[in-house]
Amino acid sequence: MLKMRKKLKVAILGTGNIGTDLLIKILRSDYLECSYFVGRNFLSKGMSKAINLGVRVSDKSIEFLKSNPKLYDLVFDATTASEHIKHAIIFKEFNKIVIDLTPAKVGKLCVPSVNLSEVIHFNNINTITCGGQASIPLAFVLGKVHPNTEYIEVISAIASKSAGPGTRANLDEYVETTEAGIIQFSKCQKAKVMLILNPAIPCIDMQTTIQATIKDPNMDLITFEINKMVANIQKYVPGYHLLVPPTYEGGRLIITVKVKGLGDYLPSYAGNLDIINCAAIAIAEEFSKAKLK
Repeated sequence: MLKMRKKLKVAILGTGNIGTDLLIKILRSDYLECSYFVGRNFLSKGMSKAINLGVRVSDKSIEFLKSNPKLYDLVFDATTASEHIKHAIIFKEFNKIVIDLTPAKVGKLCVPSVNLSEVIHFNNINTITCGGQASIPLAFVLGKVHPNTEYIEVISAIASKSAGPGTRANLDEYVETTEAGIIQFSKCQKAKVMLILNPAIPCIDMQTTIQATIKDPNMDLITFEINKMVANIQKYVPGYHLLVPPTYEGGRLIITVKVKGLGDYLPSYAGNLDIINCAAIAIAEEFSKAKLK
């Protein structure tokens, strides 16, 4: 008789698009169990979905998690950057692990394909941004191959319909946090980040282009390392694909990737939401493996 694997009890704070898609992913995880789905409105689409799936819910938001700390070991914060700054203080008080899906930049920055093994020693983990998850692994490769990389520019284009109120409220933090992540992981001297909300119908898939100023790049080594990194990312983000391989022209190195979502709760064009949720799941499962082994 097979022994059932013990799962880490997690809660989701925030019942919008990101939180609800995250819930679907957790329900099929071999390492995580959603103990509560927490928001502010029982009538929201996300809350209704959770109730229909038989998941326990609360409309008391952070107050519920404060009053019931024994019900969860880890919490995903899928609210906003400004809210997480307040929430982080509460979770620290209760010694809870929190994975922050906002660009608040309070905790340890994490890109699973780059530094997953390092973050399990911290209680507050930041998933940076969708553009960060798409671009930072490639920027990391460029910095590793060419430590003298001068400048990296990242332009992400996403479907307007995949940018909900929370995403739009965090745009300034998105730029600041993504730029900080690129500089931290690549060691480049300067970074610039742009986000385009494309209203085209049919909706576009997320695309991210990285442009880097590098003198005399080793294209063979860069291409080899980029392909290896893409394969690593695809282990937890299956819809991540190289669209334009490393190309050098006009003094700049250019790489473009496309991210197609799994279509769990959101349309497949919402790869920007899917990639950050897939990263969050990968991080949480690593905590589960470490705590429950």
